[in-house]
Amino acid sequence: MAIRGVLRVAEVAIRVLDLNAARRHYGEFIGLHETLNDGAGRAYFKAWDEHDHHSLVLHEADTAGLDYVAFKVYDDATLTSLTQRVEASGVAVEHLPAGTYPRSGRRVQFVLPGGHVMQLYAEKDRVGNSMPTRNPGTLPDEGVIRGMRATRLDHVLLAGPNLAETAKFFTEVLDFDLGEELIDNDSSMQLAIFLCCSNKPHDIAFVLRDEPGRFHHVSFWLDSVADVYHAGDIMGKHNIPVDVGPTRHGITRGATIYFYDPSGNRNEVFSGGYIHYPDVPHLTWDTTQLGHAAFAIDNQPRPSFFNVVT
Repeated sequence: MAIRGVLRVAEVAIRVLDLNAARRHYGEFIGLHETLNDGAGRAYFKAWDEHDHHSLVLHEADTAGLDYVAFKVYDDATLTSLTQRVEASGVAVEHLPAGTYPRSGRRVQFVLPGGHVMQLYAEKDRVGNSMPTRNPGTLPDEGVIRGMRATRLDHVLLAGPNLAETAKFFTEVLDFDLGEELIDNDSSMQLAIFLCCSNKPHDIAFVLRDEPGRFHHVSFWLDSVADVYHAGDIMGKHNIPVDVGPTRHGITRGATIYFYDPSGNRNEVFSGGYIHYPDVPHLTWDTTQLGHAAFAIDNQPRPSFFNVVT
């Protein structure tokens, strides 16, 4: 598929209570590379196989949770076109000039129906993945892949109200596909939606919650299920709190472990899953199969997974 328009979730900014503890967690343990520390409470990280300057921003604050999620779009003309579509939908847009965020071009910012701040941008400095673009080989230098071996930022799951409006905004304004959904078996009300702008089973997802703007997790891609177990070994070695896993989802079919950073923000390592194509019908799960939809090995829903957000 020729992916144009919105390319991927490319930057997630989360609040942490102790920046140094968070830097160790995301850098040493998950294996991200710190590319900038502004000395004013923010640190910037990338996974080893990402070419752009950063994909994760840590912001020291009094409360944990999400600052914003940003998607990269194909080019500046696409950014202009999408901005016009967002404005035409009735959503107020804030224009952020180049340089507002480090190593980044201009951005547009708006608030989603669930209360989350979202940004779109087209340009960010490229720093590479330590491998040349001509005759790159298959592995970077020794020591580049470390910790849990995170390869890239994969997706985010957010929590808030107005799922129907959120699904409409992403599908009609930003041209995402609805890949899967979880509905209440009795009322058919949507409880969770999984949205795609690429060949991944989801690029962003939302679960229904009364409070707006809540953060469920940020997920990092690992190359194999064996790497998921390796990540689990690191969690055990360093006493990192685990929420669920290792297990497999019914929704997305991905192998997973959920765990927490030192501030209580949930993380995920994820591998596998199916390939999404735009002509494939979306899949619907209902609450009679809630356990299997969430955790397809033991079919047991975990209260913490559904109730804990930041």
